[in-house]
Amino acid sequence: MLTTADTDASQPEAGREPDARAADVRPSIETREDGSTLHVALAGVWTTRMIGLVDKEMRELANREGGKLVLDLSGVSKMDTAGAWVVERLIAALSDKGTETEVTGGSEAASTLLDAVGESAHNKDEQPSGDTRNIVIRMLEAIGRGVYAMKDDFIASMNILGATIAGAQSKAGRAGHSVNITAIVHHIDKMGVGAIPVVVLMSAIVGAIVAQQGAFQLRYFGAEIFVVDLVGILVWRELGVLLTAIMIAGRSGSAITAEIGSMKMREEVDALKVIGLNPVGVLVFPRLVALVIAVPCLTIAANFAALGGAIFVTYMYSGISPETFIERMRATIDISTIFAGLIKAPFMALIIGTLASVEGMKVGGSAESLGARVTASVVKAIFVVIIVDGFFAIFYAAIDF
Repeated sequence: MLTTADTDASQPEAGREPDARAADVRPSIETREDGSTLHVALAGVWTTRMIGLVDKEMRELANREGGKLVLDLSGVSKMDTAGAWVVERLIAALSDKGTETEVTGGSEAASTLLDAVGESAHNKDEQPSGDTRNIVIRMLEAIGRGVYAMKDDFIASMNILGATIAGAQSKAGRAGHSVNITAIVHHIDKMGVGAIPVVVLMSAIVGAIVAQQGAFQLRYFGAEIFVVDLVGILVWRELGVLLTAIMIAGRSGSAITAEIGSMKMREEVDALKVIGLNPVGVLVFPRLVALVIAVPCLTIAANFAALGGAIFVTYMYSGISPETFIERMRATIDISTIFAGLIKAPFMALIIGTLASVEGMKVGGSAESLGARVTASVVKAIFVVIIVDGFFAIFYAAIDF
C-alpha cells in the first residue's frame, strides 16, 4: 500500500474549468538557471498514476554534472511513495556525480516520505555482498546459534510433553479428561500397522548382513557358531529398537510435522483455540499415545525379522541349521537382554513424537517453511534417538544390566 502525503489540503473548486483542474493535477517541472545553481520547481500531483508523465524529464535532470541543484516542493499538492522514490532517485544520481542537492518547500509529510525512501535505498546499498569474517568466527557463531536453538527446542519440547502428560483433555482449561480412543486407534493403524512391511523388510536385510559379515570374520578362527551370540545380543539390545526408531522418525515423524504444519499454515490450530479446544490435546496427544504403543510392537517385529534374516543367511552361508541357531540363542540370550532393548522403545517414541510436534508448530505461512521444518524434524529426531541410545548403553554398562 502506497503512503500518500498531502501538501495542500485545498481541493479544486467546483466552479473551475476542467482544463484548469487538470492543470492542477498534472505533475510539472519548471527549471531556472542561476549561475551554477539550477532551481527546479515541482508542482501538481506526484502519485503512482501520474508520475509516468514526468519520469523522462526527471531522468534528463539526473544527467547534470557539477554545480548545485535546488528542488522546490512547495507546489506539490500530493505525493505518495512512488513520487518520493522518483525524487530520491534524482537526488541519489546527482550525488553520485558530485552535484550538491538541496530540497526546500516540502511539507512535513513529504519530507518524512523522502527520508523513509532514502533510508531504505541506503540500507539496501549497504548490505554486504557476502560474509567476510574469519571462518573460525563464523564456525563459532554457528555453534553458538545451534546451542541456543537446542535450548529453545528443549523448552518447547518440555512444554508440549508436559501439556500432553498433564491433560489430554480436548477442551482448553477444563479439569475433565476426554481421551479420543478413535483418534488413537486411527494413528496406531497409520503409524504402526502401516509401517510393518518396511520395518520388517529393512530389519531382515540388516540382520542378514550382520550375520554374513560376522560369520565371514569368525570363520578364520573356526568359531562360526558364535555368530549366533553376536547377532542375538546385537539385535535384541541395539539394532532392533534403533532401526525401528530411525525408520519411524523418517516415516511417521515427518508425517506428524507435515500434518500439524499444514494445519498451522491454514490457521486451523488458531481456529481450535478460538472454539475453545486444546491443540495439544486434539493434535499431539493421540499421536504420542499411538507412537508409544506402536513403536514397542514394531520393535518386537523388527527383532524377529532380523533374527529370521540371520537364520536364513547362517544356514545358507555357514551351514548352521535353524534348530542349532535357536538352541544356541536360547543358551546365550536371557530375559534381561530382551528387555534391555524393549525398555528403550517408549522413550524413542516420545522423542520422535515430541520433536515432530514441536517442528510442526514452528511452521510459518509458506511451503518453504513447511519443507524446512519437516527436514529439521527428521534430522533432529534421528540425532536425538541415537544420542539417547548411547546414554542407555552407558547406563546399562554402569549397572551391569
